[in-house]
Amino acid sequence: MLKIAYHPIYNHNLPEGHRFPMEKYDLLPQQLVYEGTCNEKNFFTPEIPNNKYFFIVHDAEYVSDLMNLTLNQKAARKIGFPLNEDLIAREMIIADGTIKASEFAIKYGIAMNIAGGTHHAFTNKGEGFCMLNDQAIGARYLQEKGLANNILIVDLDVHQGNGTAEIFNSNPTVFTFSMHGKSNYPFHKEKSDLDIPLDNETEDDLYLSILKETLPEIIKIQQPDFIYYLCGVDVIKTDKLGKLSLTIEGCKERDRFVLQTCKDHNIPVMCSMGGGYSPDIKMIINAHANTFRLAQEIFF
Repeated sequence: MLKIAYHPIYNHNLPEGHRFPMEKYDLLPQQLVYEGTCNEKNFFTPEIPNNKYFFIVHDAEYVSDLMNLTLNQKAARKIGFPLNEDLIAREMIIADGTIKASEFAIKYGIAMNIAGGTHHAFTNKGEGFCMLNDQAIGARYLQEKGLANNILIVDLDVHQGNGTAEIFNSNPTVFTFSMHGKSNYPFHKEKSDLDIPLDNETEDDLYLSILKETLPEIIKIQQPDFIYYLCGVDVIKTDKLGKLSLTIEGCKERDRFVLQTCKDHNIPVMCSMGGGYSPDIKMIINAHANTFRLAQEIFF
């Protein structure tokens, strides 16, 4: 059964006019149920987890400042959200969703989080709407529990996974692969194990040919026993914060290839949704929903 982390707190109340489309976190599960892709049994409700799982990834002082709302003004401003207790609780619950989805992925082959993909969270700071790095926390959780040893993070959000790259820059047991817009935020890139920066306006054919050549080779060499997939839909041409030019069909083919590759190699995969900022919220929802549709089609 496809298991999906969802909590009402994901749709956090932001000031009017904020550019982050929080409403997608309610609209996406509603759409999946409405169209019959999922039912209520597919969803599980994450909680605030044991803090110790944050400390195996993040600096203790940074986590303490987050939880106590004592980050300095400059550090808080880089995150991009007004900080409050509900927002921090939301971030912790998202991380728990990814932890639990990781265990479900081992059981069922795949599991997903309606939110997550907080790849701009570093060891000791947050930025770009990210505070706690959910997939990094999930990866280290699996390793601490002895559930996975050699992990691959496939980050296909339009923005480089700079926080993830920094967290694992000296850890040979987690391979970080980021394929992203060369000219997109972050303007200072970290060094992933493999970065593929793409020119502005890169379209479906070139994007997919690079991905289809690269991912199987990484798997062949690295032999991962677990994969995290950050499947942001901000690669689509209509995205306000992205500079690539994929069609929604190209984005779907991207997801199909990644998920089918995981299935063919019998490697469990956990998916966090990542970014999506097209002006038309229906475009965002449809693009994200495609990932769930494909998960059901390929794995179940």
